[in-house]
Amino acid sequence: MNTINETDTDALISKNLKREIETSPRKKCEIAKEIGVSCSTITQYCKGEIQPSLSTFAKLCKALDISSEDILGV
Repeated sequence: MNTINETDTDALISKNLKREIETSPRKKCEIAKEIGVSCSTITQYCKGEIQPSLSTFAKLCKALDISSEDILGV
């Protein structure tokens, strides 16, 4: 039986967020301003230091014009 633990899920989300943010034509700070967080918060998401709340996650997906599946890997 394969189970995915919380640490693996957090790492996957951070990795995929980082990829999407870094390949976006927009700067991190532009995205941050649009979704109502600081630029350093975006950096923390990309490093896996913190995870966005569900509402912030939805705003990130909208700002990046991606689906949640792109980040969650489903």
